[in-house]
Amino acid sequence: MRRRMLFSTLVVTVIAVMLLGLPLGALTYKSVYDENIQQVQHEADIIGADVDSQLEETGRIDRDQFASTYPQRHIEIVIPGATAPILAGGWDIDPEAEDAPDTMRAEAVSATGVQITVWRDARSVQESILNAWMGIAALSLLAIGLAGGLAMLQARRLTLPLVDLAATAERLGSGVATPWGHRYGIPEADRVAEVLDRSAERIAGLIATERHFATDASHQLRTPLTALTMRLEEIVAEADDPEVVREEGEAALAQAERLVETIESLLGRARQSQNPEVEAVEIDDVLDRFIAEWSPVFRREHRELVLDGERGLTAMTVPTDLTQILATLVENAFKHGKGTVVVRPVDGGHSVRIEVSDEGEGIPEHLSGRIFDREVSGGDGTGLGLALARHIAESEGARVELIHTRPTTFALFLPSGAGGLSKISGPV
Repeated sequence: MRRRMLFSTLVVTVIAVMLLGLPLGALTYKSVYDENIQQVQHEADIIGADVDSQLEETGRIDRDQFASTYPQRHIEIVIPGATAPILAGGWDIDPEAEDAPDTMRAEAVSATGVQITVWRDARSVQESILNAWMGIAALSLLAIGLAGGLAMLQARRLTLPLVDLAATAERLGSGVATPWGHRYGIPEADRVAEVLDRSAERIAGLIATERHFATDASHQLRTPLTALTMRLEEIVAEADDPEVVREEGEAALAQAERLVETIESLLGRARQSQNPEVEAVEIDDVLDRFIAEWSPVFRREHRELVLDGERGLTAMTVPTDLTQILATLVENAFKHGKGTVVVRPVDGGHSVRIEVSDEGEGIPEHLSGRIFDREVSGGDGTGLGLALARHIAESEGARVELIHTRPTTFALFLPSGAGGLSKISGPV
């Protein structure tokens, strides 16, 4: 992946440099060439004016003056009626010769009809153009080098978290369920790392439960298994005495029943550790953590998740179940509602009511009576979340209800911490 990212970045950079550098090189060539041509043309116009002045004042052309003034030019002056052109300037190379260097040429006609032709050596112009092109090429290579360096850093920054996360997942798959705790400064990768850490904690809990179960089983089952083995050995030893066989068989059956009861007891204890009983829970702590976890999701969509209502309430519940129920209600408001979502705990005396409302269009009337049925959804959802939330709530003596359809408001009714586990039959 790192090589692909580096290669794709370099390809894009090279294409961009070519799209910018080639037109810039052509523009530089034309600009330098045109500038020098204009300079030679300007010199030809000035020389024409000087020739007219000299002819008017002295009747002759001072070639020495032009040679000193234009040492790098070859000048040809043609006077009307003259039999041969007058050569001037400090550059005595014939530009028309086969071995002459590349030249630039400009022509002008003075006010008196004198024709002026000026040549100059084009090698300096070509050197200027070449230097400009080399500057463009150097900047292009620098841009490609910087892009390659940045691509390597970015590829390393993006791929190392993936490699680390893959190693973490491999550790989880191999049974090492210790949370890794690494964060990378990349929200998506950090989110995956957080999920893996939470999964590691849950797996660690499950592994610990299984280990406890295995330890308890190995200890508790040793005695009945030993006794059962002894009874079976007695049956084998006294196979010729039916009375002994019958007595020992009954004893073996009793030991087998004891073994079954022990296994059921151990399994029940393991299930109880995975599904703890309800307890008095400070609602504020759970809600504060819940709001802190969900607020970034709403902020990314330019929405708000607000905690309002009464503080200091205590309810009989399971913290993890409470969080899961609230997550279902808030996620439902996030996906199917609009605007601000408000979580509002209210003291109902013998119960604690936690309302979740949004500013959307509400639930259609034809769905309001079936919204908690499985596979019933007002949008593109699965229709399982609300049904599962109600099931979890009812399993611990609580209840989830739709109390308003417009705006959509769901309420979770929990037994008050002061009121014990009294059953809640409906909205208050």
